[in-house]
Amino acid sequence: MPGENLTRAESVERRGVVLGVEHYDVALDLTTGPETFRSITTVTFSAVPEASTFIDAITRQVHSVVLNGEALDVAAVNDGVRIQLPNLAERNTLTVDADAIYMNTGEGLHRFVDPADGEVYLYSQFEVPDSRRMFAVFEQPDLKANFTFHVTAPAAWQVVSNEPSQPPQPIDAERAVWHFGTTPRISSYITALVAGPYTVVRDELTSIDGRTIPLAVYCRASLAPNLDADNIFRTTKQGFEYYEKAFGVPYPFTKYDQLFVPEFNAGAMENAGCVTFTETYVFRSKVADAVRERRVVTILHELAHMWFGDLVTMKWWNDLWLNESFAEFISTLATAEATEWTENWVTFNASEKSWAYRQDQLPSTHPIVAEIRDLDDVQVNFDGITYAKGGSVLKQLFAWVGRDAFFAGINAYFSKHAWGNTELRDLLAELEVTSGRDLTEWSAKWLETAGVNTLRPVYELDEHGNFTSFAIEQTATAEHPTIRPHRLAIGLYNVQGDELVRIHRFELDVDGERTEVPSFVGGALPDLIIVNDDDLAYAKIRLDAHSVTTVQQHLPKLRAPLSRSLVVSSLWDATRDAELRARDFIRAVLGVIGTETESTTRRTVLGQLISAAKFYTAPEDRAEIVEVVTDELFELAKRAEAGSDAQFSFVRAFASLAETGPQLDAVAALFDGTFALEGLEIDTDLGWELLYALVAGGRAGEAEIAARLETDRTADGERSAAHARAALPTPEGKEAAWASVMERSDATNAIVRATVAGFDRVNDEALLEPFVDRYFGHISTIWADRSFQIAETLIEGFFPAGLATARIRDAADEWLANNEAAAPAFRRMIIEGRAGVVRALAAQERDAQPE
Repeated sequence: MPGENLTRAESVERRGVVLGVEHYDVALDLTTGPETFRSITTVTFSAVPEASTFIDAITRQVHSVVLNGEALDVAAVNDGVRIQLPNLAERNTLTVDADAIYMNTGEGLHRFVDPADGEVYLYSQFEVPDSRRMFAVFEQPDLKANFTFHVTAPAAWQVVSNEPSQPPQPIDAERAVWHFGTTPRISSYITALVAGPYTVVRDELTSIDGRTIPLAVYCRASLAPNLDADNIFRTTKQGFEYYEKAFGVPYPFTKYDQLFVPEFNAGAMENAGCVTFTETYVFRSKVADAVRERRVVTILHELAHMWFGDLVTMKWWNDLWLNESFAEFISTLATAEATEWTENWVTFNASEKSWAYRQDQLPSTHPIVAEIRDLDDVQVNFDGITYAKGGSVLKQLFAWVGRDAFFAGINAYFSKHAWGNTELRDLLAELEVTSGRDLTEWSAKWLETAGVNTLRPVYELDEHGNFTSFAIEQTATAEHPTIRPHRLAIGLYNVQGDELVRIHRFELDVDGERTEVPSFVGGALPDLIIVNDDDLAYAKIRLDAHSVTTVQQHLPKLRAPLSRSLVVSSLWDATRDAELRARDFIRAVLGVIGTETESTTRRTVLGQLISAAKFYTAPEDRAEIVEVVTDELFELAKRAEAGSDAQFSFVRAFASLAETGPQLDAVAALFDGTFALEGLEIDTDLGWELLYALVAGGRAGEAEIAARLETDRTADGERSAAHARAALPTPEGKEAAWASVMERSDATNAIVRATVAGFDRVNDEALLEPFVDRYFGHISTIWADRSFQIAETLIEGFFPAGLATARIRDAADEWLANNEAAAPAFRRMIIEGRAGVVRALAAQERDAQPE
């Protein structure tokens, strides 16, 4: 990592020298061997005469650098990361001829060999700073240019980039060259190249301006039988129609390809007209409905980026949120209004907002408009603030300025700034014009400050149980004391027969530390009060004591999915804040999860249930509580509808916790087929999950892992085997897993992630104790020697959060005290890990107290 960082100050300085970049002509030869490829870049640009600057190029070897016809001394100007450019002219032509390096970390040009058939697949991933791993480039978003790519590759391959190509021209019997059309002016991080023997399915649609837009979906040949292209095309067409109508701006590019690529580090990437997705969205086995819904949101998220991020791009990464928050909000809106997933705002509350609240309570929280000092900063800011909090705040803004004014402002923004770069103020200016509202104060409080407020009802009653006063109390933390304005609803609910029914809803503006609600005075105390009913605001909410009693007794009667999600979210947040005992949260969840109708809510709450049982319960009672939770999950699975999403989810949760003899017997019976649940297929991936439990429980070992891998000779199978081997419950097994990724550097990021997941899967925490000191002693070397993606996976993944003891807190404190000069992005990972342990210790202490 040293030498690869770019600071904002450097980017501003370079932007002052490089006045404009006209064109990149990039010739790539992908037939030169398995480690490197030839990259010849010619870039034309204007600059301040006689000034000097640099261009980015991470290479194995630079053969030549020619600036304005003069060959520069490669050894003098190149350090493998940057190439110095002295004595510039007003107009410049630079040609860099180099060998670039294939990556196996999901950064730059990633090379993958399919274990199923030995075929080679390539794809690029450039956000944030990695187009420089494929060609020489001024790697910052405000130096947009036109790009033309020429690619030499095996003739049998598919080769895809941002623009369509001419028919490939044969070079010989084995090779051909693809010449792609020139792109519009775009930033380098959204250029793309995908190449290999991909299977392709094609379709098309008609844009609102009458153009025919070619569509295509690609995946590896070995995954093609699982590719449901028709479903993907249907969602894509729904998104095109929705966005073009809402934005009033036609799709800005020539084609729209969606490519499912191996070992991808994220969910997807918005390369212009050439979007890449994780292969986990090609479903080879049964997945939860939550995952199917998430794929729809992801498809629409990336499509939204074609306008917001690709057509109009931020000047610098402090406005990354302009891309991601907008795409997060608008894709949720589009999913709810244009697809079959009409309850997507319930999903948003259960998944995205819970992520945002968690992130916003970490010591590393930051304003939505974050301070981004360098590339390391932006790498760690792809987080719950940038995506989920920003999306939540935009939902509030959408309601505040009004739907019509919002979309009119967006239309003006796209029209005025097409193919350019913007800052936050540019967007707000257009929304102010269309809405007539001054957004200065709103921006200052919501976008430029950090932290989340807590809202709770406070009231007094007379002797008849009627309100004599009612108010909403708003608090903030000492670290982030901003009190904010909220538009929200209060819902009042009563038990009526077998339902908990809303009897009154009142919408109001809440501002200041106390907001009176005089209209409630004289009314009777209901059974349940929900502040922020319908989830209009971004805030933590608390239930009053009377409402807590109601939900403990009647939560399954609350049939409205969003209201139910809000209540459980409130209970979970109170548990994390050590206000509610973990065992009380567990009791409430076990009482309601069997009747939950929404897949994402079920999935999220099951994760919270497992975390509460394993990390937030009092240590002396934990084993008994975990055993009860695990047994109850299996009972829920047996009672669930045959073949249902609920049955599938309960079995997976049960397997993830199983550790007693009878529980492992049940897992083994499911695995070998001696016991079956009606409608439940033990398919490839579920079989692996059952095997993880058996390995961690000492019921299976290397022989069983090898046997299952033999039947699943795929990339997924190899990752699953790595996960299983890392779960072996012996000191030797843990040592082998640790060494394979912490001490060796040849594992792909996909294998690293799988190994981390298996390493943490223990029934005996003593197996992890010997690695605590080794972890804190080794992570500085990991940060220095590995690429960012690998370093982040290892440092965050191996942080011993699962032990959740005072020893881990103290070890983190000692490391932070001894490494004050470490990079802020590096320190942030340890600070966040420590914060989770501190929160768990407080929750454990609360759980041990009387009710």
